[in-house]
Amino acid sequence: MKRSKHRGHKQDKNGDEPAILETQNLDRQAMFTGGRFDPDTVSLASVTAVTTNVSNKRSKPDIKMEPSSGRPVDYQVSVSVIEARQLVGLNMDPMVCVEIGEEKKYTSMKESTNCPYYNEYFVFDFHVAPDVMFDKILKLSVVHSKNLLRSGTLVGTFKMDVGTIYSQPDHQFNHKWALLSDPDDITAGCKGYVKCDVAVVAKGDTIKTPHKPSESDEDDIEGNLLIPDGVPAERQWARYYLKVYRAEGLPRMNTSIMANVKKAFIGENKDLVDPYVQVHFAGQKGKTSVQKSCYEPIWNEQIVFTEMFPPLCKRMKIQIRDSDKVNDVAMGTHFLDLRKISNDGDKGFLPTLGPAWVNMYGSTRTYTLMDEYQELNEGLGEGVSFRARLLINLGVEILDPSSPETSSSTEVQLESIPNISENATGKMEEFFLFGSFLEATMIDRKIGDKPIHFEVTIGYYGDEMDGAIQHKSQGKKKADGEDETELIRDSSEDELDGDGDLQSVATTPPVKPVVTDRNYFHLPYFERKPCIYIKSWWQDQRRRLYNANIIDNIADKLEEGLNDVHEIIKTEKAYPERRLRGVLEELSHRCSQFLVLANTDQNLSGKTKLDRERLKLCMSEVEAVGQQAKAMRSQVKKSTVREKVKLTHNFLQKLRFLADEPQHSVPDVFIWMISNGKRIAYARVPSKDILYSGMDEERGKDCGKVKTIFLRIPGKRGFGSAGWTVQSKIEIYLWLGLNRQRKDYLCGLPNGFEENRLAKEPVSPFSPPISLTYMMKQIFQLRVHMYQARSLFAADSTGLSDPFARVFFSTQSQVTEVLPETLCPTWDQLLLFENVELFGEANELRDDPPIIVIELYDQDTGKADFMGRTFAKPVVKMAEEHYGPPRFPPQLEYYQIYRGNGMAGEMLAAFELLQIGPNGKADLPPIDGPADMDRGPLLPVPMGIRPVLSKYRIEVLFWGLRDLKRVNLAQVDRPRVDVECAGKGVQSALIPNYKKNPNFSTLVKCFEVDLPENELLHPPLNIRVVDCRAFGRYTLVGSNAVTSLRKFIYRPTDKQANNWSNTEEIIVVNMEPEPSFKKMDTVVKLDSCSDAVVKVEDDDKDEKGRKKKRKKGDETEDDGLDESMLDWWSKYFASVETLAEALKGQEGALSDSEEKEDADLADGGDIKPDDSPVKGSRRGKGKKDKKKTNVDPADKKKAKLDELKVYPKELESEFDNFEDWLHSFNLFRGKGGDDDDQNGSDEDRIVGKFKGSLCLYKVSDELPRDFDSNMGMFQNIPHNDPINVLVRVYVIRATDLHPADINGKADPYIAIKLGKNEVKDKENYISKQLNPLFGKSFDIEATFPMDSTLTVSIYDWDLVGTDDLIGETKLDLENRFYSKHRATCGITASYTTHGYNIWRDPMKPTQILAKLCKDGKLDGPHYGPGGRVKVENRVFMAPTEIEDENGLKKQTNEHLALTVLKHWEEIPRVGCKLVPEHVENRPLHHPDKPGIEQGRIEMWVDMFPKDMMAPGPALDISPRKPKKFELRVIIWNTDEVVLEDDDIFTGEKSSDIFVRGWLKGQQEDKQDTDVHYHSITGEGNFNWRFIYPFDYLMAEEKIVISKKESMFAWDETEYKIPARLNLQVWDADHFSADDFLGAIELDLNRFPRGAKTAKQCTIEMVTNEADMPTVSIFKQKRIKGWWPFVARNEDDEFELTGKVEAELHLLTGEEAEKCPAGEGRNEPEPLEKPNRPDTSLLWFLTPFKAVKHLVCTQYKWLAIKIVTALLMLALLAIFLYSMPGYMVKKMLGA
Repeated sequence: MKRSKHRGHKQDKNGDEPAILETQNLDRQAMFTGGRFDPDTVSLASVTAVTTNVSNKRSKPDIKMEPSSGRPVDYQVSVSVIEARQLVGLNMDPMVCVEIGEEKKYTSMKESTNCPYYNEYFVFDFHVAPDVMFDKILKLSVVHSKNLLRSGTLVGTFKMDVGTIYSQPDHQFNHKWALLSDPDDITAGCKGYVKCDVAVVAKGDTIKTPHKPSESDEDDIEGNLLIPDGVPAERQWARYYLKVYRAEGLPRMNTSIMANVKKAFIGENKDLVDPYVQVHFAGQKGKTSVQKSCYEPIWNEQIVFTEMFPPLCKRMKIQIRDSDKVNDVAMGTHFLDLRKISNDGDKGFLPTLGPAWVNMYGSTRTYTLMDEYQELNEGLGEGVSFRARLLINLGVEILDPSSPETSSSTEVQLESIPNISENATGKMEEFFLFGSFLEATMIDRKIGDKPIHFEVTIGYYGDEMDGAIQHKSQGKKKADGEDETELIRDSSEDELDGDGDLQSVATTPPVKPVVTDRNYFHLPYFERKPCIYIKSWWQDQRRRLYNANIIDNIADKLEEGLNDVHEIIKTEKAYPERRLRGVLEELSHRCSQFLVLANTDQNLSGKTKLDRERLKLCMSEVEAVGQQAKAMRSQVKKSTVREKVKLTHNFLQKLRFLADEPQHSVPDVFIWMISNGKRIAYARVPSKDILYSGMDEERGKDCGKVKTIFLRIPGKRGFGSAGWTVQSKIEIYLWLGLNRQRKDYLCGLPNGFEENRLAKEPVSPFSPPISLTYMMKQIFQLRVHMYQARSLFAADSTGLSDPFARVFFSTQSQVTEVLPETLCPTWDQLLLFENVELFGEANELRDDPPIIVIELYDQDTGKADFMGRTFAKPVVKMAEEHYGPPRFPPQLEYYQIYRGNGMAGEMLAAFELLQIGPNGKADLPPIDGPADMDRGPLLPVPMGIRPVLSKYRIEVLFWGLRDLKRVNLAQVDRPRVDVECAGKGVQSALIPNYKKNPNFSTLVKCFEVDLPENELLHPPLNIRVVDCRAFGRYTLVGSNAVTSLRKFIYRPTDKQANNWSNTEEIIVVNMEPEPSFKKMDTVVKLDSCSDAVVKVEDDDKDEKGRKKKRKKGDETEDDGLDESMLDWWSKYFASVETLAEALKGQEGALSDSEEKEDADLADGGDIKPDDSPVKGSRRGKGKKDKKKTNVDPADKKKAKLDELKVYPKELESEFDNFEDWLHSFNLFRGKGGDDDDQNGSDEDRIVGKFKGSLCLYKVSDELPRDFDSNMGMFQNIPHNDPINVLVRVYVIRATDLHPADINGKADPYIAIKLGKNEVKDKENYISKQLNPLFGKSFDIEATFPMDSTLTVSIYDWDLVGTDDLIGETKLDLENRFYSKHRATCGITASYTTHGYNIWRDPMKPTQILAKLCKDGKLDGPHYGPGGRVKVENRVFMAPTEIEDENGLKKQTNEHLALTVLKHWEEIPRVGCKLVPEHVENRPLHHPDKPGIEQGRIEMWVDMFPKDMMAPGPALDISPRKPKKFELRVIIWNTDEVVLEDDDIFTGEKSSDIFVRGWLKGQQEDKQDTDVHYHSITGEGNFNWRFIYPFDYLMAEEKIVISKKESMFAWDETEYKIPARLNLQVWDADHFSADDFLGAIELDLNRFPRGAKTAKQCTIEMVTNEADMPTVSIFKQKRIKGWWPFVARNEDDEFELTGKVEAELHLLTGEEAEKCPAGEGRNEPEPLEKPNRPDTSLLWFLTPFKAVKHLVCTQYKWLAIKIVTALLMLALLAIFLYSMPGYMVKKMLGA
């Protein structure tokens, strides 16, 4: 079985774990995305067909034909950098660099701030293998003062690997803070935080747009760190010590041609490899020294990494490389998954490993110059042979940064270490591997002409190339210390043992294949089965493998049981809960067994710390699983089965994770098929699966059993269709154990054989056989009943196939007939295999027959194309058994067909294997086919096996065809639809002119057909569209196979349900829409007889209530809801907030329910059925929301505002694609795509849509009374004549668009296309925005059915060249228009005739209600007195008066009618949920990048038929204009400012203080006060006014700035930035740069109230902001007080550097114009000059004192230096002056 989902892509570590034919393994998408296995997605094919009914002789076959891990996939990583906070450093200009792998992108630079706001979005696209992708490191670093000339200074970095992000829920982190640390100084602590969103999307993943939480929640940085759950917020630094001791078993290789030349000339016979080990971890790389020319290198070195712990990188990559002058190549790669070698629980342990050997696998050991499998050595894809093994040890030590000896750098270091003792990794033992090839069939015909042999290797034993390399411990036993090289003989493989009694035989003798049929050959191993055996020496670490095997066995049993439960649920058999109870019972029993077995641990040598810790971990985890299973067993009820199955799957994943042993011991076994010296195909068998143990539970699942193995093509060539053809299918028996356990190694073989040994040696009874001869054989007849198949792969360009099936059993094969042009063939054919010879005893074969392989092909003129494959096991009848129930005749079952790893349809068949007894065929049961069929030589499926049929009528509603593409370049003009099911069918009317009107004239036709009684066996229905051309030619346009007819079966309603009881049901409904998140879709079904009266207060109309509320509520709420102020945006923002709260509520409820479940499991309490609201939101369509009677006050406040419904996804997903009566069937044409582009290709194959519907019922059923026979079951549907419609599209905004320009931005605008009409809003593009706010509506006229698809696209405007498409979304308007959900114009929450909530529909609620009642033939509506209305037997109540613009009240029934419409889903018979007033959130896609979202768009569509009244003008949703404000800040005084300067003359500390201020985002408009010189006390007086005009959006709390990004920008870009005021205090210097002293940033919406006096002003106001009372300048308008200035000291802590007394005054633009004020102290309204002490000329008054101070203290040394220098200069001058005269004197000898 494949490892659990935890392994994701990494299942290649220990070999290919054979996957069985089971549902979730093959759900490749689920595998890739690590997605949860959803039982609803599994098709009806049988999953147990092969897996049950397995006895002890055969192990399960492996169906997964193709390795999935090495294939490249499309990935998109999107990172939004929102802002940074608390960056360490003073007055910096920071920018953020985002780096993934090699790619780097930078944000813009923000000036002089350490909390910059960016809000920039980056997208990285990759097309690589998942392993490569998930090992890439995402690195966020903050750099400051970077410009063209300098690279900038690194502030701090954050690293995480992409795999960690991908394994998050929804593959993303949203609005989280990354903690920056300094990689060069680990003692430094936190360097700041960057807030970002990170998401990784693989092709086909859906992105959930998470709700944006409010700003205040996110300011809690510590609580929102960018780390996965379970990682502590405080990560410490740690050292990772990887000790590399030695390697052995390196392949004989040489990479340079020179070496060969050299060898030829000089005859040097040195080892031709220079190995070293290279380790990658967390973006760092370390390597050992190179050992020259050495096949068994010994390094004894350790590589030390310094990285945070726990690391956010999951894997460490260890490679042995060969050093070469030209280029180094990898010889083998191993990944250490840190999660497997550590545990973060309470009793957990740090990562530890070894000392242990790790095995490396890669390309073949034969050396060639160009190695085509080199990628395998790099760790991409599954290794195809053993490469080497490496002895390593990993330890982790948490650092204490405060201790002095900790070095602060994080460079990788290399140190040498002492040698390790021989036995440290365990005692050497002699292992014995035995294998016997029982059958080799299905050999590809390309290689069928040359002799073939098989080679089996384990590690470096058995390989022809290596010859008989001796292990060292063997070498020591050799007499006279023979030289090792002599042992490398030519490949005769006589490996002499010390005892000389055994030579290994690793290959079978070559045999020439024999033809099976056109495609395949087989080897004639009839009676004589070749064997192999190999002796090898390894450390005895079997205990590791035994424990893994026990857990694996538990998991296998559990998986098998779960599959049974799925099967029972799926085929709707009775009592799935009983089977699940049995499964849980067995699970808890086996878990308790494990605890006993695993404890029997002898003290083996070589037990490592990890062995002990893992044992503890496995014991506790398995025990927990056992206890939970036991507790859960008692809670399994029929109603909770599905949910319990989900929980049981979690157990399965946990067990699979535990079973994966990170410390290897015995390497895996490889089986190679070699033809004519060329390696063709291989299989890899994990050694633990065939390891022998005396205890059954510990034995490997394939040990001593016959296993069916399919050999695969190695490496890259095995991808895609090449990898699907079976190279060979072998039946092999394998046994691996210690040599001394050898006695029963043959006991698992089918009985009845004799052993043949080698002739040339003395035959000892212990030497293994080289072949077996079978004396006993049984003769059988196999009957294959091939009934039909469905959903097959489209192999021809028409989009259809000509399928036939080829069935293989043993060495025979047969084919069914070819059925042309279909994807759902019904062969109805019996294939007889006569005289099948099987070897072994009869009773063994009865329990465990060999498997049957069925391959499906598409018949083509040349070679048949492979379409898929499945396996089956026959039901066996021995000669003496009776042919009758319960086992015979066998039932038809669905078998899942696979193509590679993808599903490719299902096949309905049955298989029986009948023994031919001594009387020959006379005893076999007769074959009685149906009498009425004569098909010549073909035998139909006999009675008793073929399904029981009865007569059904199928009615087809033909509505129309849409979006047909050209066929062979010609347009489709006169199409027709043919519908066929089970051989019968009907044709639609011809559409005479597709362009003019693509609808059919005759709507309903029907035909009768014989279908099986069992609905699960219904054949598919085929819809084909043909184009009738001239001269009677027909061209196939496209086709669709409806695989399941279940949703179209008409089930007549119960009689009693039709005559609704007469008790009236009263529903009182308030008019005030509550926020939708209060209704958690807890469903209350009001059944027809109950009297439900729900009474809710009505706030809005109750004057007293309103007044009361005003008093109680906040005074601040008061000004929010003035009717005249409100606009559509108020409503929209309120609704978005409601959605966010609803999502949050759901998440809360979800986590609560999960916690509750966990708690319940622990207590063994009862788990309730799924209460989580998600269920409601996904599935609660058309169900009634329970009105909560106790609305809490917070919501009442909000409820004053009418809201609309914001759907987080497309409207279609909420209303079932609006296919309530009109269905769309996509028409396909062209070949199917394969795995590489599964999603994409299906999109490309769609050539149009057929709109219509089906209805299927048994003919006997009596029909309803009011029946129009023309329309059949399709009553009351509208006519399909063309209709003119006004379509009004509202586009609100787009989010997270994919950048289209080089600068990482885009200039988006909207384009709308409907039919021939196209609107491009090019001139209104929005500059450099990835989250543009459009707020536009467009009116387009359309005629259904010609223009039914609306395309809304977003383009990127370019100054030159054509505009690029960013993404588009398509809406099917026709289905919306005709839907019963009435999606033409959403129903508003309340009815008003004016204001922001005006009724948009031209029909008033009363008219809509009357029409609905008439269409549904309902009684009503009857409006009664007292605000009541009755429809059928439901009574609704609501207020009856309405206010007009002038505030006058009028009587009206509109509220009543609207109330009924809002509760329409409760109306009997015709009720369904009507579409409310809404905004939908649609993903944008790009045709070139299918499956990957390019952003989202928020919009809605209204449609108004032209034949009704004209609608009013469109709603005005244009974006709000920001309001002009002016902020006046008066800086009165400062106090306690730190003193920076020493006075030159007096030595006093002083500062020349000035204050600088600006609004965030407008640094260029910064304003400074004048300078207060020479302040000795830190006090400064300024009386200075700053004036900041700004534009502000109240609703979003953002300032709007428009400015050009650079000199070269074409136009201004609009930025939205939070309103924050920055104030800084500086020390002015005359000549050098001014010194920064401190700063404070005030968020104008919520900042701490200023202190009354300077004394009360403390640093707490900044550090402890959360607990301070806060104010908003927008509410207070004017505020005065003291605030602290802070800066960071050397230890990175905040310290108080001053206080400022300031007054903030906010005015609106108009007010500011009325009473202007001057900047600084200027007119108008000048401020008085400050009264500053006159200290600036002090030094004039005391000159001597000043000079003394200067010379004696301040510049003492300088003075001494100057004097000394002057003296030296004088000496030199004198010397130069007197030198010439002196010289002359000397020369003349005077």
